[in-house]
Amino acid sequence: MPHFRLETNVPKSKVTPEVLKTLSKAVAKTLGKPESYVVVTVVPDQLMVFNGTNEPCGTGILMSIGALGVEQNKNHASVLYPIIKDLLGIPGDRLYITFSDQTSSNVGYSGTTFHTIFR
Repeated sequence: MPHFRLETNVPKSKVTPEVLKTLSKAVAKTLGKPESYVVVTVVPDQLMVFNGTNEPCGTGILMSIGALGVEQNKNHASVLYPIIKDLLGIPGDRLYITFSDQTSSNVGYSGTTFHTIFR
């Protein structure tokens, strides 16, 4: 159910399976969710400008059921930003991450919703 999606102008060649696996583990750990539910999507090679330049940049969305809030989001940001900088070369001041807290009834899985699964 957690999904981290990153759209970036970084080339596809930098988005290796190891990058995806590292992000997946980090998302699971910071959210306190099983990695078996985590999805990480990196959309590279986007035509993107941030602050008037096309240096490495991006936008991200971290969606989860619960585990998001003012203080939690600060922690999630402190975990994700350094990893993204180290792995993809995107500095923190060239990346926005939006946090999206969903209710269990708004997330579908296996032909139903998490609301039904975790009742």
